[in-house]
Amino acid sequence: MFVENQPIRLPVLTDNKISLFIKREDLIHPLISGNKYRKLKYNLIKAREDGFDALLTFGGAYSNHIAATAYAGKVHGFKTIGIIRGEELEEKWRLNPTLKLAKEHGMQFKFVSRDVYGDKDNIHFHRELENEFGSHYLLPEGGTNALAIKGCEEILTPNDNDCDVLCCSVGTGGTLAGISNAALPHQQVLGFPALKGDFLQEDIRKFARKENWVLQTAYHFGGYAKVSKTLVDFVNDFYKQTQILLDPIYTGKMMFGLLDMAQNKSFKPRTRILAVHTGGLQGIEGMNRVLKQKKLPLINVHD
Repeated sequence: MFVENQPIRLPVLTDNKISLFIKREDLIHPLISGNKYRKLKYNLIKAREDGFDALLTFGGAYSNHIAATAYAGKVHGFKTIGIIRGEELEEKWRLNPTLKLAKEHGMQFKFVSRDVYGDKDNIHFHRELENEFGSHYLLPEGGTNALAIKGCEEILTPNDNDCDVLCCSVGTGGTLAGISNAALPHQQVLGFPALKGDFLQEDIRKFARKENWVLQTAYHFGGYAKVSKTLVDFVNDFYKQTQILLDPIYTGKMMFGLLDMAQNKSFKPRTRILAVHTGGLQGIEGMNRVLKQKKLPLINVHD
């Protein structure tokens, strides 16, 4: 599969003699795009090989993984079950574009409290889910497991060999681990977490076989799904200048951080940087509803 590395020309880059390319993984598919395609690829093959006809997974209100799993299940003939964080969503999921889309693609929901959701890795909880929903192939939150890492290791190609720095946004850490494993000895990997918390380091080390990666933790904007006027303005300005749409939860924070680092001369002149666009654009509609309620600027999805 060929994925374009699109060159980005902005004053902050040319002034600092930096070459930036965006790997357009967001163009793989409108719903199973970016890292979700990579993470699901080998898991779907394994689920089929093992004779499962249902996929069960976990996610929140804006989860790209929930949306992608629902669509992939529909296309490949799997029933899908989503364990959704937040009991309050049970009465208003129809107002949530991500969950509405997942339901339209056949996903069955179970809404649980945040306390119950926080215990989602408990084996007793898994047994309860199996009793309720029957036999199923279990996909973890965010889709990150060993087979997902295998898929993410395929993001890099020989076309990327001359890049010095490889960047991606970080949710559960699977994409970063895959890129880290596939990187060449001269390449440094930078991850930009979308949420607060030091636990990511340990999660990534479960799958990353190299010590070539660093997390840039100053650009989470308050945590997962936390968005400010500054970030929205940046996403809109970046789109205006490049015609590349970023999502505010993941890739927007990565690109904000990356360009801020360039401005602060964190990269040597003539550094070649590859930033992976991991998709996630389906979540913009739901985020715009939240921004509208807060009387904040909206993310522009058209010129």
